[in-house]
Amino acid sequence: MKDEAITLNHGAGGRQMHQFINNVILKELSNGILERLDDSAVIKNSKHGRLAMTTDSYVVSPLFFPGGDIGRLAVSGTINDLTTSGAIPLGLSLAFILEDGVKLEVLERIVHSIAIAAKEANVKIITGDTKVVEQGKGDKIFINTCAIGSIPDHINLSSYNATDGDIVMITGAIGNHEITLMKERELFDFDTTVTSDAAPLNIQVQSILENFPKLNVVKDPTRGGVASALNEIVDHSNCSIILQEQALPIDPEVANISELLGLDPLYMANEGKFIIIGPAEMHDHVREFFPDAVTIGKVKKDKKAVLLLETKFGGLRRVGMLETTQLPRIC
Repeated sequence: MKDEAITLNHGAGGRQMHQFINNVILKELSNGILERLDDSAVIKNSKHGRLAMTTDSYVVSPLFFPGGDIGRLAVSGTINDLTTSGAIPLGLSLAFILEDGVKLEVLERIVHSIAIAAKEANVKIITGDTKVVEQGKGDKIFINTCAIGSIPDHINLSSYNATDGDIVMITGAIGNHEITLMKERELFDFDTTVTSDAAPLNIQVQSILENFPKLNVVKDPTRGGVASALNEIVDHSNCSIILQEQALPIDPEVANISELLGLDPLYMANEGKFIIIGPAEMHDHVREFFPDAVTIGKVKKDKKAVLLLETKFGGLRRVGMLETTQLPRIC
């Protein structure tokens, strides 16, 4: 491995990123918590119940895009990762890495956006840091975050908990965030009204769990899209998932652009959607707080442990993890 080098694929959320994490990071740092590789780590503490902790970094380009910006993305992505454990946020840290020469008004816009998103998520920014690097040593603004939350005793969410007979739901249309960034980077030249879905979703999930605590899995399909997120669940839960192609919610513009560019919306990043897996009776509870949510598949416990897609024509095809990045620096 000494001659290998990091490529953009190592941060794309697909197969190469997972191989890198297993072969390099976990090889040295396994400790009984880290290797579970859920989106947030659960810390068991008998005195104060269970705590969850997550961290993330944001390097999206451009900084501003229809539907959001790097600040809204940082709050939304971090809080959504924390929410996948069922945790209620206690606080969020915020660290800026700024490039010399960034306009103060740009930073003020981003901080204002962070304040709005934090209010939506009902979370406080409780600590932070700022570093400045020389011109050419960064790309205007990078943001690092960390969040901590408490998990109610009766909640047990994990990518390891998918169970035979569970239904698989997605809370809305997929692929919008990635198509939005493609348009902003002028990777296609036709008009579109698609905007990013970046949003914190913890309040909705907390409301569902108050009424129906029997959810098994909540996962946000960011880098690598729905396909890579579901493959993680398949691997962790040792199950198969069969998706229905006709049930996948894809906005017409996203579908048309994807077809023209030869891309698959199943692998496109989302920043304001959750995959939710649990017993069939959860359907109406999820729909109450996510009106656009639809059932897209079902869990089957077997030895194959694969993700399959039943096509519109009745055939079955295997769906793997993202192999190469569709769009770098998506978040």
